[in-house]
Amino acid sequence: MLNWSWNRRDPQAAPAEAGGTQVLAPIPPQIVEAPRKAKLALALGGGAARGWAHIGVLRALDEAGIEVGMIAGTSIGALVGGCYLAGKLDALENFARSLTMRRIAGLLDLTIGGGGLLGGMRLTKRMQEHLEGLTIEDLDRPFVSVATELHTGHEVWISSGSLITALRASYALPGIFEPVNCNNRTLVDGALVNPVPTSVCRAYEQPLVVAVNLNYDIFGRSAVVKHNASVQPVDNGRRKDGMHVGVTGTMVQAFNIIQERISRARLAGDPPDLALHPRLSDIGLSEFHRAGEAIDRGYDETMSQIAALKRVQEVFAR
Repeated sequence: MLNWSWNRRDPQAAPAEAGGTQVLAPIPPQIVEAPRKAKLALALGGGAARGWAHIGVLRALDEAGIEVGMIAGTSIGALVGGCYLAGKLDALENFARSLTMRRIAGLLDLTIGGGGLLGGMRLTKRMQEHLEGLTIEDLDRPFVSVATELHTGHEVWISSGSLITALRASYALPGIFEPVNCNNRTLVDGALVNPVPTSVCRAYEQPLVVAVNLNYDIFGRSAVVKHNASVQPVDNGRRKDGMHVGVTGTMVQAFNIIQERISRARLAGDPPDLALHPRLSDIGLSEFHRAGEAIDRGYDETMSQIAALKRVQEVFAR
């Protein structure tokens, strides 16, 4: 009678005779492969001073070991994303955290008769200290900076050439910074046409697109309000709380509205696979001296979504 208790895992092993002893072949250890993970394509949105939150987002991703495969940035999103891919995020964060209202005033170079109140050359000189001579082609991952062509309204994607020029063009807010002349095009802030550039990542056929929207909680959902035009004299320029709204405040709030509404429309038509929404509504567009708060909030928001990010990484890697 045969002994059928031999190790069936080893087809080469022969059964022992009845009454004999069967020597089992050792079972090789099973090698468990780590799950594949898709790289993130980040769409970093515009938002002026709120954009320092992008630094915290990138810090959290690095800390969690989540790899970024591409960055598309608009306005300050382009600035932070470009510096990150150039290996200069530490220098940018140190600069941002060192800003005070006095230091900010020292960086502003007022111009008369130009295309903006600020020439921006002092800021450019600071960038040149770290990014001089770098091109987008020098970066180790794809990078696209979004700008707007002033005379046509075209959306311009800058994916090659001078990194400094690409960043300056993307954050050249009309009326504040002078437009950037580049290859016979006059370029201004990309937030006018594409505040959160998920569409750029899609066009580059990235499987997993994550958007960072800095304006999500500024106004809430839009509404249509039926209103009665008063025949009584009104004090123009005063808010409900009695505080006066000056020219600068009006411009800033108008840009807030434009950016938020365009963001909602563009994201509805081309949604990301996952979105990060740091809570930044109390930080004004010009409050660059509050960098520490914005960075921390970007970090906290990203850390709260790490589990979701890792889950979609595995899903989109299949």
